[in-house]
Amino acid sequence: MSSEPTRLWGGRFSGGPAQALAKLSVSVHFDWRLVPHDVAASRAHARVLSRAGLLTEDELKQMLGALDDLERACLTGEFLPTIDDEDVHTALERGLIERLGSLGGKLRAGRSRNDQIATDLRLYLRQAARGLAERVLELVQALVDQAQNNLGVPCPGMTHLQHAQPVLFSHQLLAHVQPLLRDLQRLSDWDARAGLSPLGAGALAGSSLPLDPEQVATELGFNAACANSIDAVSDRDFVAEFLFITAMVGVHLSRLGEEVVLWTSQEFGWVTLDDAFATGSSIMPQKKNPDIAELARGKSGRLIGHLTSLLVMLKGLPLAYDRDLQEDKEPVFDAIDTLDLVLPAFAGMIATMRVNADTLREAAPKGFTLATDVAEWLVRQGVPFRQAHEISGEMVALCDKTDRDLEDLDDNELAGISPHLTPEVRHVLSVDGAIAARTTPGSTGLAPVHQQLNDVIDQLDTWRSWVDAPATA
Repeated sequence: MSSEPTRLWGGRFSGGPAQALAKLSVSVHFDWRLVPHDVAASRAHARVLSRAGLLTEDELKQMLGALDDLERACLTGEFLPTIDDEDVHTALERGLIERLGSLGGKLRAGRSRNDQIATDLRLYLRQAARGLAERVLELVQALVDQAQNNLGVPCPGMTHLQHAQPVLFSHQLLAHVQPLLRDLQRLSDWDARAGLSPLGAGALAGSSLPLDPEQVATELGFNAACANSIDAVSDRDFVAEFLFITAMVGVHLSRLGEEVVLWTSQEFGWVTLDDAFATGSSIMPQKKNPDIAELARGKSGRLIGHLTSLLVMLKGLPLAYDRDLQEDKEPVFDAIDTLDLVLPAFAGMIATMRVNADTLREAAPKGFTLATDVAEWLVRQGVPFRQAHEISGEMVALCDKTDRDLEDLDDNELAGISPHLTPEVRHVLSVDGAIAARTTPGSTGLAPVHQQLNDVIDQLDTWRSWVDAPATA
């Protein structure tokens, strides 16, 4: 075993790097998680070197055996990076040379750290995308279960955080499902674009060796090799897009988290969190705090910040590879780690919360939420909506002045506001009647909400199949 540190560069240098440069340059403390993907790419590269006649059959066998042993040693902790290893590629080449001697150095032919890291990161993120999708699905399932269990429960639908119209609480929950389903679609769309292999691009110009990038791409589970070797090593669109998706997931969690904070407040009292998914106060013994919802809301800023930092880093880079690109990994790794923490906790909070149906039902008509139903009833009687809106507004004004609800107005008061307000208007002056009247697709009536639930459940089966499909060969 050599006592000299392994470096993937240095022949034209008379000495090693200054300590300050080495400390600034090192990335192995965070890119070590790419080990399985770097080893997988190394296996594919070894095979292409063999097919090109640059490794004998026996050398290939030794190389693959050493890579298998090295990966095992990395996973068990038997082999770890040292302070002298600049990055994951350097550490793994050291491990390979320790096992094979000079034969280990042959693997570097025809590739560069530039195409290695671009390949490793794509492999890692394609796998991570499925892990993220699986956790999003767990949250969607929790929302769907709550929607099914509370299918007939009405609540106040809101705009501007003011009572607007009565809706089914299931409809409100499913409104949070839809953006999460879009996040799943974004992950799938992203995966198709990320499914290109940079390996074979070398530093930027490809290789004069008779290699086969398309064969390597196929072996690694990519759809094809990148079309342009310069773009292959300099492109980080796939990282920016991934960070956009994680930021959107964070925003969607934050919006739902904000509602959970409101729903659990004394003023709302719509839901009660399970003790296992809430915290208390160090000074006030009565407190039950929605910390998961608040932490999700707070961490959304962190996820948005990662996207912003990457875009700012990328915006002025000349082609092809620049060392600035080392800054692409920590934001995306942290985004994945953050959602790995937040999503399971959030799903557990939603799955175990108790919906206070009586409170919701009582609140549903408050704030004159049936006023729009009166206006639409008048329209069905032939009254122009402009006039119907005014009539309904006058009803609200009278109730507001006399501290009553719409259904408390008697027939004479109704007729005094407008002759169009016959006693039949009382058919729509109920929450159940208002909700039942919403029969169009996508609306809050029981039948369309039930259909929406069925559609979502069907989609979940499709998304689970995508999650279970391997990202790599």
